[in-house]
Amino acid sequence: MDGSSYYVPAVAMGVALAAKAPTLVRGWRDPLLRSVGVLLALACLVFLFAAPPTIGQVNDLTGIPNVSAPLVYCLLTAFSASCLVLIINWRGGPAEATRRLSRRWIAGYGVVSAALVVLYVLGDCHEERLRDFDTHYANTPFIREMIVLYLVSLTVAGVAMNVMCWRWAREVSGLLRAGLRTIALGFLFNVPYAALKFIAVGARWNGTDLDGLSTDVAPVLASVGAQVSAVGFLLPLACRRIGDSWCTWSTYRRLGPLWHELRSVSAHDDRAVRISWWSPAELQVTQRESDIHDGMLSLYPYFDSAARALAYDAAVAAGSEPVQAQAEADAAMVTAAVRARAADPEGRVINAAEAATAPAGRGSAYAYTDGPRDLVRMSMALRQSPVVAAARGRAAARSESDFHEQSR
Repeated sequence: MDGSSYYVPAVAMGVALAAKAPTLVRGWRDPLLRSVGVLLALACLVFLFAAPPTIGQVNDLTGIPNVSAPLVYCLLTAFSASCLVLIINWRGGPAEATRRLSRRWIAGYGVVSAALVVLYVLGDCHEERLRDFDTHYANTPFIREMIVLYLVSLTVAGVAMNVMCWRWAREVSGLLRAGLRTIALGFLFNVPYAALKFIAVGARWNGTDLDGLSTDVAPVLASVGAQVSAVGFLLPLACRRIGDSWCTWSTYRRLGPLWHELRSVSAHDDRAVRISWWSPAELQVTQRESDIHDGMLSLYPYFDSAARALAYDAAVAAGSEPVQAQAEADAAMVTAAVRARAADPEGRVINAAEAATAPAGRGSAYAYTDGPRDLVRMSMALRQSPVVAAARGRAAARSESDFHEQSR
């Protein structure tokens, strides 16, 4: 493999990490998000420092021959541990049990990393090898043990990941199951990777040269496996994020009819804080809901509980379920209030309500405060319900008639 074969996945992992950076910074205390960030960072570093050109640069900068070997081995070990920890936190469960199991894997692979460094220091590998370090030093005391240790730890991680992923995959469905199976497939590449390395190293022990398995074939398996695993980790998270965004924007769009209905009585343009069109979807929905509530509050003196009750009875008679009938009744009351407000440009009803208690019916506290309202259902009712359309027509005629009477 040439340098580009390592740098391309390194860049891909770096881009994924940069894309997740804002979320990671905001939610760093979340063990799951923290595990995702660490895994992406380590995956990027593994490919970056495992590339032969980078190996040569690190050796030259430090002035220590083959110092990249324990560095790359430690990064691989840390990456294996981070994958295990991510799966543990992803699956969840009792917080204390999750932390305890995570710490055990971290401690175990931490000991392996320390042992790798110690074995490198004790060994003698002064001749720089950029591609065939494993096989060239397969018979060197302490370096031999270092190579075997990192291969064993990588194999253990691959087997453990497969066991955990397949067990969990049997309990879930959908994208999560697909992601877990993809992760398991990716880590399954660890087994033939380590096997080929062991075969090449064992061949050196027996005086045979099978270095091509270690220098040419095994790195390809490692690269493919890591990228497949990364897809498996990101697939459920990315799809969940896309699904959440879709639902949020769908809510924003479905609130449109109610928002437009109330626009004439809401001070949308007078807001002290304006949000831009590129603001997060959640903020856009919150602002739209706030505008709707402001508009309904401004219509409070014009709410007519009698009109609402009439619309509710009509919706039930038309076959609507109680929840839907309530939404249609609320929408009918709102659209009637908007037209009553439009027919009262001088705000006489508002002034009268401030001066004295409003008469029963219009302005009644019951009309607005008898429970939470489903704004989305109300908005859809404004667009689709014939009951609301009929109430809108009656309200327009009634409001104009009432206003002319008051003017006389």
